[in-house]
Amino acid sequence: MTLFDFLAGAISLGFLVAALFFMGFWRKTQDELFLTFALSFALLGIGQAVQVLANIPQEERSYIYLIRLAAFTVILLGIFRKNRASGGSADL
Repeated sequence: MTLFDFLAGAISLGFLVAALFFMGFWRKTQDELFLTFALSFALLGIGQAVQVLANIPQEERSYIYLIRLAAFTVILLGIFRKNRASGGSADL
């Protein structure tokens, strides 16, 4: 086990803890945006864990970035849905 593996595991754990916090916020408020953030952080944690646990060579890791792309897409869609639900009539 290298330092990279240890730090990647810590980062993965951090993502999963953040997902649990957002799940808790969602359970209290039932706000869909918190659920999308929880899902996104869970995807980021899973992607980080797969990168280390699969022991894939550096040049063959490009498909793992699709998990990150999915996580950021979920965040963008959640923000878009939240703004559409509120009517988008913010005063400047």
